[in-house]
Amino acid sequence: MISQDTIVALATPSGAGAIAVIRISGADAIAIAAKVFTSVKAKDILKQKSHTLHLGYIEDEGKVYDQVLLSIFKGPNSYTGENTVEISCHGSLFIQQQIIQLLLRKGCRMANAGEFTLRAFLNAKLDLSQAEAVADLIASDNEASHQIAMQQMRGGFSNEIARLREELLNFASLIELELDFSEEDVEFADRTQFNELLNRIEFVLKRLIDSFATGNVIKNGIPVAIVGEPNVGKSTLLNALLNEERAIVSDIAGTTRDTIEDELVINGIGFRFIDTAGIRETQDVVEGIGIKKTFEKIAQAQVVIYLCPVAKDTQTLAAVTTEIEKIKNQHPLKQLLVVGNKMDLYTPDELEALLQAVPGILLISAKDNSNVNTLKEILLSFVNTGALRNNETIVTNTRHYDSLLKALEEIQKVKWGLSNGLPADLMAIDIRQALYYFGEITGTVTNDELLGNIFANFCIGK
Repeated sequence: MISQDTIVALATPSGAGAIAVIRISGADAIAIAAKVFTSVKAKDILKQKSHTLHLGYIEDEGKVYDQVLLSIFKGPNSYTGENTVEISCHGSLFIQQQIIQLLLRKGCRMANAGEFTLRAFLNAKLDLSQAEAVADLIASDNEASHQIAMQQMRGGFSNEIARLREELLNFASLIELELDFSEEDVEFADRTQFNELLNRIEFVLKRLIDSFATGNVIKNGIPVAIVGEPNVGKSTLLNALLNEERAIVSDIAGTTRDTIEDELVINGIGFRFIDTAGIRETQDVVEGIGIKKTFEKIAQAQVVIYLCPVAKDTQTLAAVTTEIEKIKNQHPLKQLLVVGNKMDLYTPDELEALLQAVPGILLISAKDNSNVNTLKEILLSFVNTGALRNNETIVTNTRHYDSLLKALEEIQKVKWGLSNGLPADLMAIDIRQALYYFGEITGTVTNDELLGNIFANFCIGK
């Protein structure tokens, strides 16, 4: 599946910095490092213990490249399960390249994307879902996505799937045993206990599948489109949410002609706000393109903030309610939050009339930052964070989600077969298929193409 040669790569981000770490892994990792490393205390690193640090120089043929710290991790007690060496050198691009080129000349090969983690998986240091969590952990950019990735990397999801698979496997063995004694018409698997197990597996699978909706938005951020007529304060609201002058604000209608996007983390959850062009009839070609993009962004968003214009007369109020109903009818599955901006321009009576005309409307003043925090709290309430707070397993990976759906389908087939007296040999087929999909998640069942697709998305040094 993978060559067993010794690989090398930069493990820290490319570019100049204070320190860079170069990682070597493979059977000959320590031996190759010994060819270029000279200890300041004349130590023979071939004889040093695992998990030790050594100060010295990288040099070759009398040329000194850098003073470094060399770390030794002997297999199987290393990240990859192989002999591993990490060289912490100074972060000069020139030094990094010179050391890597030297190691290549001494017998290393440049690592492929994710090859260190792939070797960890192949050497049973991680299962496949834990390996995928490594990439998610590196990519995490808020507290919630970090928490989910850490839980998965520590085996929370894997352990839950492994327990279900083991219990199902035990009953599958009894079912298979019945097939060997089919002529004697005996039952080794207690059907009542088997039905209880299937119900429990079905319940857990449904919970994990349902968690994907939350996990997906936590991992990728929640797109929020800010829409409304021109000059209602959409750009001002974006600036207020972000607490910076991100969008140009003016009294001229149609100032925003293209979408502006930026991200904000609220209580550990990432939101991607999209300021759109004002919706109106226009003869301006450029503004028309911007309005077309507005409707595209509404379709892509999960939450739509409809910003109402200043509505001080019955006719304007009627137009507002008509537009709200239009958005609801066009996008019935989206969370719609109606916000009345510029509340500082209303009299108390006008505010009351607006509240009566548009039930559930949130009144704010983006200019004065009034009720903007309330808006953030409402946005946060759209995300089911209960599972996150309770440290429950949350599925964020599309591959896992697909395998869980297929496993659930097979379990439901087995349940139907059990309740309708289906012969054991037919139920055994569906049980084997369910076990297969469980194995796909953790990597018990895998193939080269799947592994290639997963690890190709890793960074080189991981």
